[in-house]
Amino acid sequence: MRFNCVAAILVAILTMTAVVPSVATAQEASSGHRVAVVDVAYIFKNHPGIKAQVERVEGDLKNYDAQLQGKREELKQAAERLKTFKVGTPDYTAQEEQVASMESKLRLDMARKRKELADAEARIYFENYQRIASGVQFLAQHYKINMVLRYNSEEMDLERGDSVIRGVMKNIVYHDEALDMTKGVMQYLDKAIQEDVAKRGGAGTTR
Repeated sequence: MRFNCVAAILVAILTMTAVVPSVATAQEASSGHRVAVVDVAYIFKNHPGIKAQVERVEGDLKNYDAQLQGKREELKQAAERLKTFKVGTPDYTAQEEQVASMESKLRLDMARKRKELADAEARIYFENYQRIASGVQFLAQHYKINMVLRYNSEEMDLERGDSVIRGVMKNIVYHDEALDMTKGVMQYLDKAIQEDVAKRGGAGTTR
């Protein structure tokens, strides 16, 4: 009789343990938590406004490369003229100082320009990420979404090892397409960039 009582208690405990996860799941489902996803990398790569900003920086780089080529040619010619003077003469010393000054100035100009372009590019990503985050927040609050996860929609390409690695390392393996707010964020970004450009008098984000 005692054995039957202990057995009944064990069965009751096991039954209760099996029911707890189901109850917890039901409570979680009824709490109204909603999740969405957004492909930030896709937005940066494909949004027309961001692409235009990046292209302006790339255009500045190309223009500078053309100017740099001319300055390098001038330095090369000055170095060639140095060879025509006898070492130790006043003309040689003067030309040597000129070459050194030109080379030093060129290096400083290159370092300054590289920093300027790097800062401009960083500003593009910083400002637009802030806009993207604002768009995500706006849509999430509007649709009562509690969490937005970042995901990568890029398809794996067997011919490109880096693409395969990124695909294998994706945090989200599957999601319902209805949960993707990427297009909505891009539309929000359209308006945000237009308003910002208007405020800056058409100067854009690359100051």
